[in-house]
Amino acid sequence: MDREKLLDIYTRTMRVARSDEKFRSLLMTGKLAVLYYTYRGQELASAAMMAALEPSDYLVTTYRGQHDQIAKGVPLDLLYAEIAGRATGTCKGKGGPMHITHPASGVMVTTGVVGSGLPIANGLALASQNRGDKRVTVTCFGDGATNIGAFHEAMNMAQLWQLPVIFFCQNNRYGEHTAFADHTKVQSIAQRAEAYNMRAVTVDGNDAEAMYAVAKEAVDRARAGEGPTLIEAMCYRMLGHFFGADFSYMPPEHLAEMAAADPLPRLRTLMLERQFTEAELDAIVADIDAELDAAAEFAFASPLPGPEELTLDVFEEPVLAGEYGS
Repeated sequence: MDREKLLDIYTRTMRVARSDEKFRSLLMTGKLAVLYYTYRGQELASAAMMAALEPSDYLVTTYRGQHDQIAKGVPLDLLYAEIAGRATGTCKGKGGPMHITHPASGVMVTTGVVGSGLPIANGLALASQNRGDKRVTVTCFGDGATNIGAFHEAMNMAQLWQLPVIFFCQNNRYGEHTAFADHTKVQSIAQRAEAYNMRAVTVDGNDAEAMYAVAKEAVDRARAGEGPTLIEAMCYRMLGHFFGADFSYMPPEHLAEMAAADPLPRLRTLMLERQFTEAELDAIVADIDAELDAAAEFAFASPLPGPEELTLDVFEEPVLAGEYGS
């Protein structure tokens, strides 16, 4: 991986990581009151995956996918405004954190239903295949979603039709509060692709070079018409399932294992080994922090949606709120 691509991954990773820090700060100080799903520990896996895509490629993610959205390029000011329920947000404040959509950056769907994004991703990939536009679709989900029927149906269809889609499982070893071994009896999610004769690979999602290599190969295969890939990126969820959730069910040895594999210090070490300086890396983080401060300021200064929005984007023909049912 050349230095330019490594710098790209570092920048995406730190934008994701610093945004998580910013959001938790806004919540703890009472400036924001929303249900928030922290993705601490999964920053690098997503950043490396998105760095392998083109801006025009598609992404389908889940309600726990804010790191995917940021890494794919959703503007931070519009993202923050949407989560804060403001009219300037990506969905005019009506979608909220579990339904971020921003087609300009390729984020087509964020779904609040576990596993439901996979067949939607197939639809986007089929459209690309029919148009011949060479777009690739990535759908992100956790290990728990692989027990949903939609996972198996989507995998079978994608392989049958050789769709340009990548099934990107971020296996953080817990389905909400349930350990992987307690909800799945296969040794790895990648094994499940064997039933559909689909290419699959398990990779260390905390290793920038390994993660990017696997992602790039899958993207190139899909773009060349060689069909789908299941990527199982092994990573950790280093905080509770949602912000403020109890974390006492985590065994002490698992917490120690997570701390040792933290992707952020590992990535910084790699950057220094590749002859980036501390000053260069710190300057990138400072620029990101300034961007995040501006995004939060923009969001809180933006207006709330007006009552006229109640029926807009609901009916085919615009209907004023006062006219409905009159």
